[in-house]
Amino acid sequence: MLVTESKPGKMRSRVRATTKRVFDLTVVLPLLLPLFPIWALIAIAIRITMGAPILFHQLRPGYKGHAFMLYKFRTMRDTRDKNGELLPDADRMTKTGQLLRALSIDELPQLLNVMRGEMSLVGPRPLLMEYMERYSPEQARRHEVKPGITGWAQVNGRNALSWEEKFALDVWYVDHQSLWLDIKILWLTFVKVLRRDGISQDGHATMRAFMGTAQSAGKL
Repeated sequence: MLVTESKPGKMRSRVRATTKRVFDLTVVLPLLLPLFPIWALIAIAIRITMGAPILFHQLRPGYKGHAFMLYKFRTMRDTRDKNGELLPDADRMTKTGQLLRALSIDELPQLLNVMRGEMSLVGPRPLLMEYMERYSPEQARRHEVKPGITGWAQVNGRNALSWEEKFALDVWYVDHQSLWLDIKILWLTFVKVLRRDGISQDGHATMRAFMGTAQSAGKL
């Protein structure tokens, strides 16, 4: 389900998108070289504790629902049961993976997605492709902007939120986005990472699956 932008007007939207793109590149480009030694150490740790591959990649819906390939550092083993099915996240998560997630270091390869223009530093998090058909029309508005490495929902609860709360915050961001809000969210993200808040949902290693509006009120 592809979504179309509703408002504000096209001219204002273009100016805002250009400003956001310039801001993203201004922040990301100077970070790439200094981060390279850290990336190398992370890759070595993943290779030792989980084997290959180093990166996890998966198609995710981006701006207007168009698919792109998202990259993350791998945090789980590819462990399967006797029927060939992947074990639950909690059983596959490694200690290295837990540390990477706690510090949000697993998201660093998405800087490459930002460089390529598929993501922004700030925006609704890119979720699974199969969720697209489960959104209400209002929830689908989260795709009126590029997805982000961090977002308004992440600094207001992250995975500790219900899906409805998270999507409401995403849509709020769509309607109130600005450069100053992005700067505020990046700062709050830094604070949240230091405090390690909202890493997982109660009873889950990460976040329970979104099955649709009627089923996502915390009753699964």
